[in-house]
Amino acid sequence: MAMLSLSSATHPRYLTCGTTKLSKLIIADSCKYGRRVTRSLGRMDMERSLVFGEVAKNMIKGSCHNLRVGVLAASTIPVIETVEKLSTYLFRTEKGGHVKVITRLKDDKYGVDVEVSYLQLSGNDGDVVMSWGIFRSDSSSLMSLRSNDSGILETPFVNKSLNKLSVELEFDASLAPFYISFLLKSQLSGEKIEIRSHRNTNFCFPVGIRSGYPAPLGLSYTADGFINFALFSRNAKSVVLCLFDDSSKEEPALEIDLDPYINRSGDIWHASMDSAMNFVSYGYRCRNGAQDKSQVKRVSLDPYAKVIGENFLGKICTEPAFDWSGDVHPRLSMEKLMVYRLNVMDFTKDTSSNLPNEIGGTFLGVSEKLHHFKDLGVNAILLEPIVPFDKQVGPYFPFHFFSLHDSFGPPGGSMPTIKSMKEMVKRLHADGIEILLEVVLTHTSQNASLTKIDNSSYYFVKEGDDLATKCTLNCAHPVVQQLILDSLRHWVIEYHIDGFCFINASSMLRGFNGENLSRPPLIEAIAFDPILSKTKLIADSFDPFHKSAKEIQFPHWKRWAEMNTNFCKDARNYLRGESLLSNLATRLCGSGDIFLNGRGPAFSFNFVTRNHGFSLVDLVSFNNTRELSWNCGEEGATKKKSVLETRLKQIRNFIFILYISLGVPVLTMGDECGRSSGGLLEQGDRKPFNWKALQTGFGIQTTQFVSFLSALKIRRSDLLQSREFLKVENIDWHGPNLSPPDWEDPTSRFLAMRLKVDEDDENQLKGDVFVAINGGDEPVMAAVPLPGSKMAWVRLVDTALQYPRFFSTAGDRVPEKIPGSPVYDMGPHSCVLLEARSIDD
Repeated sequence: MAMLSLSSATHPRYLTCGTTKLSKLIIADSCKYGRRVTRSLGRMDMERSLVFGEVAKNMIKGSCHNLRVGVLAASTIPVIETVEKLSTYLFRTEKGGHVKVITRLKDDKYGVDVEVSYLQLSGNDGDVVMSWGIFRSDSSSLMSLRSNDSGILETPFVNKSLNKLSVELEFDASLAPFYISFLLKSQLSGEKIEIRSHRNTNFCFPVGIRSGYPAPLGLSYTADGFINFALFSRNAKSVVLCLFDDSSKEEPALEIDLDPYINRSGDIWHASMDSAMNFVSYGYRCRNGAQDKSQVKRVSLDPYAKVIGENFLGKICTEPAFDWSGDVHPRLSMEKLMVYRLNVMDFTKDTSSNLPNEIGGTFLGVSEKLHHFKDLGVNAILLEPIVPFDKQVGPYFPFHFFSLHDSFGPPGGSMPTIKSMKEMVKRLHADGIEILLEVVLTHTSQNASLTKIDNSSYYFVKEGDDLATKCTLNCAHPVVQQLILDSLRHWVIEYHIDGFCFINASSMLRGFNGENLSRPPLIEAIAFDPILSKTKLIADSFDPFHKSAKEIQFPHWKRWAEMNTNFCKDARNYLRGESLLSNLATRLCGSGDIFLNGRGPAFSFNFVTRNHGFSLVDLVSFNNTRELSWNCGEEGATKKKSVLETRLKQIRNFIFILYISLGVPVLTMGDECGRSSGGLLEQGDRKPFNWKALQTGFGIQTTQFVSFLSALKIRRSDLLQSREFLKVENIDWHGPNLSPPDWEDPTSRFLAMRLKVDEDDENQLKGDVFVAINGGDEPVMAAVPLPGSKMAWVRLVDTALQYPRFFSTAGDRVPEKIPGSPVYDMGPHSCVLLEARSIDD
């Protein structure tokens, strides 16, 4: 709707009108709503006529807090709203004149001025009468007057000036909010006529509630003390704003039917009310053409609500203030990241965390384990979805995008949860750790409010009963794109989030007909959004519906990184003996097949396990074709020493390959302490993190190994944390005898590479790095190239050795059995890392 100034309010070209088709206007003596009964509204003196200068004081007294105001149709253009809480509405009549209505609140009284001007009548304008009434109703019926069933009052206009007539009314503020509907009566050529709007409908306007503003969406507070509600729904035939004075109750205290002319601008339904009104939560009932009002019983959550209260209603409040002073985003460069993926609840809810019950499984619990992140060398944590989700299907099926899941906070509801989340972010930032969020913005759970508010706009509407068909968001639709962008901005602005991992990101590429777009507007908008421009953006192709990853060329604009599913697949296949050496080499060097065009290895987020599917222990304990796993000789639990030794080496090998490869290593919670689901794959089969397992032999050595590799990656960042791909001349590939590898031989299981320092760069650390991987069942005597002048090879890692010898910072010098021809004996299923160091060291 256009906003008009008073100076332009009388110009006919700005005028519009309303529609209300009713035969009577009714006010009841009392209203029973649910279990609550209002006070009597009092008896109206229907014999009393209102004349100019006399106001309708004390007409109606009482409370309306569980009444429903029926806004049955109208049209208006709000003009100005002053500090006196003034609202102006303009209408055009069917006779060519126009009507201006001004409502104001002052001294606990609502004053209403109705002015009619330039009414084209051949009779006496002084005979014009305003026939009016007030509408209230509950969800199923209208209320009646005690003294007059019609509920209609007729008040004569008086001449205010030439061609202008006016009426003044006044109401007690406790009566609001309500709507007044009226028409004009006069005589023309001796015949009584009724004058309506140019739409041939009654005039209708609100008192105590304003038309509101279409932006911003959701709940917001205006400078003059009003609360604004705004909701998108293109296809709703009617929208009811439901207000609750007790959020624990299932039925609202007050319902307001939003008028499609007064309270709608384009596809946005909106209204505003005085913030002093005693309501604590809100929601909406939306009706489309196929539904009857009586069938729309469910109150839907506002998609833009920032705080959720009981019964999944939006709370009427602002987010709690938080002192962000001193908080600084770490702003780590991509190639420096080392990520730890975790589930907030599972991370500390087990009693082994030794945290109080009110902290275990919460954001504060994550903060209390800061030392564990430091022990691992982690500088970024990736949180599984933290928004409200359907518990039956898991965190990857959200029903809201702007609020936190209360279970992740201490007792007390949304406010303590919000505060604890922000405290966690601030504390981790202070230690140089970034916070990344997994977000699911391509689909919702079946019970999401978007399905009730406007299913055909928000979702792909297709025939089918499967969950994917019903719940997939139409990311090509502008309103869905706005929802996603607003949500991401909210997390950055309000929670200081450093980046996002977009689950099922391939679905964000689809157009209106489900086709993949080469230049999807949503992906481009996120990449160039001014608020999101400094955050990490990571596309994850994992599809929660089918529990698999999709392979697709993702458009990136040199901004989008990706969860490298190919890295996971090729690492698993190689270590189980079913991959070409060339595939492994590609992953070790930063996956140039994916990231060479305009990006670099820093955009590759490498992982071997994730928070669904097999854990690292399960990966080496069970055979599963879908998981690309190998049980190392025996299925499940075993006491066979040879099998256990192979499994332990394979776990070390996976971790080694993860950290030695160019790209960002992503370690999954629990892999460092042997977390297992017993080979089961469902969401509910996952067990919480067992902190006692860190004190086992496996937990101690694995945690120390991860810490060692993290430190090595930082120390040799010249070769292992490069933002750019290494030059071809800086990598030498070898077979076991220094000949070229058998790239295309599927039976070849040995691969070695020498990473050479750039001698032209004086700032680079000196000393090449030699990596050898034996994925076969037999030992290999691997020839090692000469380390260089006045240099010697030092062994830093050999995963075949016993703890604690299998890794060392100081290293052991590799002896030359034959002078000038160093060799190294490698055990089966093992990895070795040598570093060239000066003989003088």
